[in-house]
Amino acid sequence: MDRADVGALVQSAVDGDAAAWKALVEGLSPLVWSVVRAHRLSDADAHEVYQTVWFRFAQHLGRIREPQKAGSWLASTARHECLKVLKSLRRLTPTDDPQLLDRISEDRTPEQSLLDSEDAAVESERIRHLWQEFEELGDRCRQLLRILMASPPPSYQEVSSALGIAVGSIGPLRQRCLRRLRARMEARGAV
Repeated sequence: MDRADVGALVQSAVDGDAAAWKALVEGLSPLVWSVVRAHRLSDADAHEVYQTVWFRFAQHLGRIREPQKAGSWLASTARHECLKVLKSLRRLTPTDDPQLLDRISEDRTPEQSLLDSEDAAVESERIRHLWQEFEELGDRCRQLLRILMASPPPSYQEVSSALGIAVGSIGPLRQRCLRRLRARMEARGAV
């Protein structure tokens, strides 16, 4: 969706226009889903986050200072909600699942456990740096890459209509954005 269209739809939705609200949800849902799916939540958690994002959007609709940037607001809110869910999932959950309870423990040495945890920490740090650099890309690159990461991936025609980019420009723009992200990661030494 074009930013000007989004801004006009937000203003109409604030004024109570149900058709404008429906158009916003239909037009910006792929963006919200792409952010949610990028966090690899379970289906139930993903749907919960999706609904929470739209609920928060409805709550703040009249207070959004830059209505034309509603897509960015939704993407940011979706990311924050996903991170909240992921943080809550880190806690241990009691289970009576026999498959989990009957697992034979792996006899790993303390040294191997330490090496594994260090490897996991390095990978986690690399991913954190990747998302930091991703957030530093321009709005257009972030929007395009988030939408293209959606599962199932949208067609180029859908991407074109969602972002107002010519179908023939999507591939080259995607390549430029990915090159820019790689260069940023290489400059950071995180590749």
